[in-house]
Amino acid sequence: MANTFDDIITCSYKEYHQIILNYITYRITHRCEAEDLAQDVFVRLLDYKQMLRPDTVKYFLFTIARNIVTDYLRRYYKKQEVNNYIYDMIPSFTNETEEKIIADDLCKTEQRILAAFPVQRRTVYALSRYEEKDTEEIANMLNLSQRTVDYHLFLGRRDMRRYMKNCI
Repeated sequence: MANTFDDIITCSYKEYHQIILNYITYRITHRCEAEDLAQDVFVRLLDYKQMLRPDTVKYFLFTIARNIVTDYLRRYYKKQEVNNYIYDMIPSFTNETEEKIIADDLCKTEQRILAAFPVQRRTVYALSRYEEKDTEEIANMLNLSQRTVDYHLFLGRRDMRRYMKNCI
């Protein structure tokens, strides 16, 4: 290494940049952040120009890198702690008006889909969904077998789910 300050910085950058970058990347696992922090190490090295000598520059670099990583991790975990506190402590508010509008839209869509069903499937689906009748009651009301009612409910629910899934 050379003896002038600029030569020491230039040579140390060429020799240690990749090593410092690997060290920081290993410690924080975020490559982009590590690249920025590695640059900060060499910028901070400029503050020590009176104390730099070719035989001490390596130790300065690793001391600076360790301190920068420690500061970064301290800020990172503090930020995580604050975010978790905010997320856990602040009650989540919902926009009831918006939810009501969405629910009304879904109900209208369901009614529109239901109107397109064949008559018997529509009737079975409506009795089950809106009047909360079980399959035995529906079968007795419509003079159908319980298996036929089950089959119409299966088809009606399947078609409704498919259509709603495409809408949402």
